[in-house]
Amino acid sequence: MAEAPAAPLAPVAGLGRGAHEAAHFAALDLGTNNCRLLIATPAARGFRIVDAYSRIVRLGEGLSASGRLSDAAMDRALAALRICADKIHKRQPVRVRAIATQACRAAANGGDFLARVAASTGLKLDVISPREEARLAVAGCANLIDWDADAALVLDVGGGSTELSWLDLRQGRGERRTPIKAWLSVPIGVVTLAERFPEGERADAAWFRSMVEAVKAPLLTFEHADALRPLFDDGRAHLVGTSGAITSLAGLHLGLPRYERARVDGLWMTRGECDAVALKLAALTTRERAAQPCIGPDRADLVLAGAAILAAVQEVWPCERVRVADRGLREGVLLTMMQERRRPRRRRGRR
Repeated sequence: MAEAPAAPLAPVAGLGRGAHEAAHFAALDLGTNNCRLLIATPAARGFRIVDAYSRIVRLGEGLSASGRLSDAAMDRALAALRICADKIHKRQPVRVRAIATQACRAAANGGDFLARVAASTGLKLDVISPREEARLAVAGCANLIDWDADAALVLDVGGGSTELSWLDLRQGRGERRTPIKAWLSVPIGVVTLAERFPEGERADAAWFRSMVEAVKAPLLTFEHADALRPLFDDGRAHLVGTSGAITSLAGLHLGLPRYERARVDGLWMTRGECDAVALKLAALTTRERAAQPCIGPDRADLVLAGAAILAAVQEVWPCERVRVADRGLREGVLLTMMQERRRPRRRRGRR
């Protein structure tokens, strides 16, 4: 799904010192691969996290072949959602927003599953559109944008879809707004791509190239962002990549003995460094990738699909600078809720 230019986003700013400091907000994101929760309180510069949870549930496992969520996948997701519901209940947040993305959008039984979730946990998940998914990812990553650049491409790689948002930073530089010039949602994510191109005992160049070309195909026919192409060609643009696969690539690039969010979130990588770490991964077996501390067994069969998606985007929209974001939808949901709460209500009365 794709759309032409969209309206600019509101600024992503801090909430002001002392504003609703004791209030808790909860953002839950149920994706095709992960179930993630953040609970936070407003702070002078954004928010302060008080509780967090993340579990790989693979809700969309087998969905591309069957068109339905499997019983095993729903059970895994439901177990994680029960933990989230318990954490939310203990904090009693003033606002909760729980969202679901591509797996629940695409599955024939997605609505039945969400009804089961509501009955079992009390959580009412909102299935958001690809457009809103892209908008929230941009909002969540806005603090990592380099405003000295003229354009940016925010790449949100999910389990079942990939969202791309092209930003014209020249239009929003004065107010630090993040104006989306164009956006594209591709129904290909790390889970669906890995299932479409099953890996043998060891990856080979032809297999990896097949994944890259599959992702490139819809990117090459998308024209709504072409007005920004000269900025990319002149090196005046950068890429912001958010996903578990991209943060895993960054952790491997750094050689971390264990994953450290503080070192990964906001890391700048060159295109050459991204290519080098993809080659390093491709030289490993699935078992060897599983042994890597920043990948682990849950992502061992998916991380190369993420690398292929990143490589495809880089081939069509090349950026020498890539900023890694260990943030995204949940942070965008939190910031949006907090900003909405602090806006003054209009007084009713005569004009």
